[in-house]
Amino acid sequence: MGFDDDKTNEAGSSSNTLRILPREDTPLLSVNGKPHTLSSQPKTFANVFISIVGAGVLGLPYTFMRTGWLTSLLMISFVAALTFHGMMLLIHTRKKLEDSPLGAFPKIASFGDLGFAVCGSIGRFAVDSMIVLSQAGFCVGYLIFIGNTLANLSTSSSAAAASSSPNFLGISAKSLYVWSCFPFQLGLNSIPSLTLLAPLSIFADIVDLGAMGVVMIQDAIIFTKQMPAVEAFGTLSTFFYGLGVAVYSFEGIGMALPLETEMKDKSKFGKILGLTMFFIASMYAAFGAMGYFAFGDNTRDIITANMGKGLLSTVVQLGLCINLFFTLPLMMNPVYEVFERRFSNGRYCLWMRWMLVLGVSLVALFVPNFADFLSLVGSSTCCVLGFVFPALFHYLTFKEEMSWRRASADISIVVLGVVLGVSGTWYSLIEIFSVKV
Repeated sequence: MGFDDDKTNEAGSSSNTLRILPREDTPLLSVNGKPHTLSSQPKTFANVFISIVGAGVLGLPYTFMRTGWLTSLLMISFVAALTFHGMMLLIHTRKKLEDSPLGAFPKIASFGDLGFAVCGSIGRFAVDSMIVLSQAGFCVGYLIFIGNTLANLSTSSSAAAASSSPNFLGISAKSLYVWSCFPFQLGLNSIPSLTLLAPLSIFADIVDLGAMGVVMIQDAIIFTKQMPAVEAFGTLSTFFYGLGVAVYSFEGIGMALPLETEMKDKSKFGKILGLTMFFIASMYAAFGAMGYFAFGDNTRDIITANMGKGLLSTVVQLGLCINLFFTLPLMMNPVYEVFERRFSNGRYCLWMRWMLVLGVSLVALFVPNFADFLSLVGSSTCCVLGFVFPALFHYLTFKEEMSWRRASADISIVVLGVVLGVSGTWYSLIEIFSVKV
């Protein structure tokens, strides 16, 4: 999951392009025909990397602790391979539809457009719904991270006390910080254009990568001084829990079509995508394993909380909070576009945006653990977007000409995605509510 401005187009077009009231078959991504420079292979590599890697990586060491390091390594490899396969299925499906002799779908620019091309209004509604839930879920995760991190920095007590003890008029520190963000988020999310916010995405990616580098260096230093006991395997419930976090960390399926469109040599996109996914999976594996090996059973749900109270730790954690604070409006933009498209005839609607920000903030207040919520979002929505929809759309498009093996493969992925999604959602909810019991 990257935070670049292209990411916000995952579910729709920019609000500035909605000059004419849209119909159901209006492409969600605007295609204005203006010439622009297409991406080279290195730039495509960077764009894919930015679109996938995000704050979810900070919950991986905790997931390694819960799931077991060997199980987690296998899980990351499996999810990376399946995500790559799902992205390529979307590419092949679009090519088939656009090359159709009937010419019914000359330009499919987004995931929602593809859903409409394959299944009509139902397909677009299904994709829109999942994108709204996933994008809003990402933003809830950001507020949980900001609240818990600032609470941890402002007190010398334990993580549990930081997130639940009353600090001001009976309000917990986490709740106080989330509500402090609320009026500022109302202002930022009122901006109809992303032009002023988009440059901050570069800052967000730099901070994320910098934080990962600092944490990995510290992990290596600590690991050389102490070798805590670690477990290779976990239980069945922790397996589904970890799977949800892994799927969340690789969420970027909606950017496959736009990124392939922007590449100069489209025949090389599959190769570049595969190379990037391998690199990201290797980086995730190293980051998660090193964090767990360094702190063992003391690994926190946000790995930066293990860095202590030093100046470097404070700077890194504040930097992450600032970047997520300004990234939240970018990630909420697809939600606004879907809602305004369906309930406001494509027109800007301030009160609707404010109500959505309020809803996201309220959910963040009631979820205590960052990694637990990553698992819930990954299982409930990202499994559907990354596994179920790509295989289903591919099957429906090619079913008249594919062999029984290819058909079986698509159907198997759909079934697997549903099973993993339902199971992961169930176990994630158990983890979230068990914290309060």
